[in-house]
Amino acid sequence: MAERMRLGFVGLGNLGAPIAENLLQSGHELYVYNRTPSKSIPLKEKGAIVCDGVASLARQVDLVFTMVSDDAALKNIVQGKDGLLENGRPGQIHVSMSTILPVTAEAMESLYTAQNKKFLAAPVFGRPEAARARKLNFVLSGDEITRKAVEPLLKDAGAAGIFDFGNRITAANTVKLCGNFLIAAALEAMGECLALGKESGVDVQQMWSMLTQTLFTSPVYVNYGNIVLQQKFEPAAFTAKLGLKDMNLVLSQAASVNQPMPLANLLKNNLQELVESGRENIDWSAMSIVSQKNKPETVVHG
Repeated sequence: MAERMRLGFVGLGNLGAPIAENLLQSGHELYVYNRTPSKSIPLKEKGAIVCDGVASLARQVDLVFTMVSDDAALKNIVQGKDGLLENGRPGQIHVSMSTILPVTAEAMESLYTAQNKKFLAAPVFGRPEAARARKLNFVLSGDEITRKAVEPLLKDAGAAGIFDFGNRITAANTVKLCGNFLIAAALEAMGECLALGKESGVDVQQMWSMLTQTLFTSPVYVNYGNIVLQQKFEPAAFTAKLGLKDMNLVLSQAASVNQPMPLANLLKNNLQELVESGRENIDWSAMSIVSQKNKPETVVHG
């Protein structure tokens, strides 16, 4: 456990809330802010101090974690007279857990360095249930001294694994985009596989049990596979809208390095279909049914 600190946390969504709770349970004094105030109430009841804005939070803490939806949201809470950067204490550290473009992380680091403050990229792999079980995996990049200082806090936040990608700030977010691309590709493969088995008269429950006990034992295939198999896409842990955002980020990063990614385009189109059909708030694993011949007209509720 890290030495007790005064910490800030901005962004209490499906994943941010259990991570913030882990920090609170680890004994830290925690200041929280969320754009929707009601999401702060459960943490307030457990001892967190709720702030009325980003600026007031920044003035009271030594380190701020953020878990926000996209690049624009991160820029919005960092920049401007009411932002983290302008109002943060001298030497304050900002640890960004969000999935953003590497170039955005690079721009943030430059802004913080100009004010003798630190910005660290620490995007996270894991669904809310993994956060509650303290089985998250963080990828980390940025200033070496800051990385070492933050690692114990990531353990308090629920890390089972912390993977250090060095000083180059863009590295961690690149790894995060690559990882999310692989998860999306696996979801598509699962949907097609199960559809083929079903249309061919196979007991797909038995087939999936065999596959996940032998060739495909990873949490992605085991955990997501059960969701896809049962088609229980609500309540969402990670929405189709956010999945589409991530595939757009993957393709943007690919374009910036002139790397073709035809599969990423397919995944983007499938997620786009979900969003445009009014199902943007169901779990992104529902993309697995988009290409099915006899896909359901409605999504099964969990």
